[in-house]
Amino acid sequence: MAYSNIKLYGTDWCSDCKRSKKFLGEQRIRYDYINIEENLEGQEFVKKVQNGGLSIPTIVFEDGSLLIEPTNAQLATKLGLSTAAKYDFYDLIIVGGGPTGLTTAIYAARDGYDVLVIERSGLGGQAGITERLDNYPGFPEGVTGAEFAERVIEQAKRFGVELLSAQNVVRVCNDMDIHMVETEAGNKYCSNAVLIATGSTYKRLGVPGEEDFIGAGVHFCATCDGPFYKGREVAVIGGGNSAVEEAVFLTRFSPKVTILVRGAQFTASKLAADKALSSPQMEVRFNTEVVEFKGANHRMNAVVVKNTQTNETEELHPAGVFVFIGLSPNSQPFKDTVKVNEQGFIMTGIDFQTSMEGIFAAGDVRAASTKQLVSAAGEGAAAAIAIREHLHGHDAHTMERELVGSSAST
Repeated sequence: MAYSNIKLYGTDWCSDCKRSKKFLGEQRIRYDYINIEENLEGQEFVKKVQNGGLSIPTIVFEDGSLLIEPTNAQLATKLGLSTAAKYDFYDLIIVGGGPTGLTTAIYAARDGYDVLVIERSGLGGQAGITERLDNYPGFPEGVTGAEFAERVIEQAKRFGVELLSAQNVVRVCNDMDIHMVETEAGNKYCSNAVLIATGSTYKRLGVPGEEDFIGAGVHFCATCDGPFYKGREVAVIGGGNSAVEEAVFLTRFSPKVTILVRGAQFTASKLAADKALSSPQMEVRFNTEVVEFKGANHRMNAVVVKNTQTNETEELHPAGVFVFIGLSPNSQPFKDTVKVNEQGFIMTGIDFQTSMEGIFAAGDVRAASTKQLVSAAGEGAAAAIAIREHLHGHDAHTMERELVGSSAST
């Protein structure tokens, strides 16, 4: 996106600052962060523009305008993001603007259907905030996640897909043959079919101190927060592909990355594991469980770990920790509408249709999906074909009713 020279004045302990930083990161908008506890010049600037006040975050834009303690909705408006749809009714509404949802949108729009995509954060999904994609077909040299996301977004726009970002869907339900989607802002949209493609979210450890230091030493997005640790040692928690890939990315900034693996070996692919074990910038510690985060002055400064074989504990002191231990489905708003499994993933038939007729699910939020980018896009295409058949049947049913009504009136 073409936003630049944005400055966010805040502190590491400020929850609203963390939220604004997260929002800008999800929208793939670059900004400079000024910690006013460490930067006295920045502190004086905030006081000046607030006539002595120190409310944070204070966000300054390239044109000199500023927002003080903005909500996500206010930020979205300022950045020119669409926050309300043009119409009340669509052929297809897609909840989720990642690779799955956008692929379905492209296919459906090419078929001539009116399509609305609603994304709660930034269009492009997790792929959009991934540093680099090296295993997606068609990009022999790899491609940045941001570039990949922008290409898919532009392709969807080319076919007339309407896109909303920073809009959280809180309910999907049926009303006879019509489906209704409601957003947190109170907007309600109707459609002949709905696709739930809300993806999944990184799991948390659930240990003492984790919640206290999120954004202040404990992180879940290396792309968003890795640059803040330039020249300092960090740790990565997890043994899967995501953990190793993020650790590799962090070596761009950190002289040493320690990977803490609870098990006796990696669950990552051999290629990824070999990369971690052979890198001079990485140290791998197996049989190591994180049991607590400690800190002072609103910042994490120690990680308590336990050796799962000896039960001995010790403290490590990385500047920051990045947690990559798996994913949880973003299915909470839909659990009263469609069936989910024990882990919360949405259950579907082979046609991607859920337990509610006309409501489909695909991608990482769906049970039995492979949680890979290329398969997410593939599921989007397959779901589009299934939805096309459903809409064809819906159109035929509507035409039949109209013909019966016409005959009765004559």
